Amino acid sequence: QVQLVESGGGLVQPGGSLSVSCAASGSTGRINVMGWYRQAPGKEREVVATITRSGITNYADSVKGRFTISRDNAKATVYLQMNSLNAEDTAVYYCNLSTWLGTVYWGQGTQVTVSS
Repeated sequence: QVQLVESGGGLVQPGGSLSVSCAASGSTGRINVMGWYRQAPGKEREVVATITRSGITNYADSVKGRFTISRDNAKATVYLQMNSLNAEDTAVYYCNLSTWLGTVYWGQGTQVTVSS
């Protein structure tokens, strides 16, 4: 079993920056891919960015060049640095990870609101 605890998020003005982090505990040695998803009101959950254990990253087109995902394997923690935020980035952001066995875990979600 793996438990995820997210932190960060909040309210930021358009053009501002914000970061979120997600710490995993439990059977962290089995963690393969970690990532962030988001869900805006009335929309489906979508992938934002993912990172493999070796550091290979993938980003949604909508956040490329603005968001940076990183991870610390020793701390079993994944980070998301978000820059140049706009109203379309407003959503609940969810941490996600998958293990080598294919099991998927989700964080509880953290709200990111971009508004003046």
